Amino acid sequence: MNSDKFYSGRETGVGLIEVLITVLVLSTALMALAALQTRSLQYNSSAYLRSQANIIAYDILEQMRASSSSNAVVTGGAVVEPDVEALAAQLPGGEGEVECAARVCTVRLVWNEPTANQAGDEIEQTTFEYVSRI
Repeated sequence: MNSDKFYSGRETGVGLIEVLITVLVLSTALMALAALQTRSLQYNSSAYLRSQANIIAYDILEQMRASSSSNAVVTGGAVVEPDVEALAAQLPGGEGEVECAARVCTVRLVWNEPTANQAGDEIEQTTFEYVSRI
């Protein structure tokens, strides 16, 4: 009977330490999952903007192809450029330009993309170029 009192006094508080360690491990895992979810949303947003830029650049080039084939007599064979700035404005802070040389045209779109870093949120400029023969 003496031995039961000796062991019960020594084990006081062990359960509390186990609970505290479990809470620490669980909270660390939840913080990691939250960071993973945030990164996933950021990459998804970036992929969406790149897809939009691809669609806009393709649309600009298709408008130029259509104008060069249907209006070649009216414009003297020159390629008519669509309103690139209006299309690029669909992107956040978007700007666009078209350069053509020898029927090879380059559509360049630039937009602002928010990025998360250690110091805080920053804006990064992203450039997308699409080159095609008209």
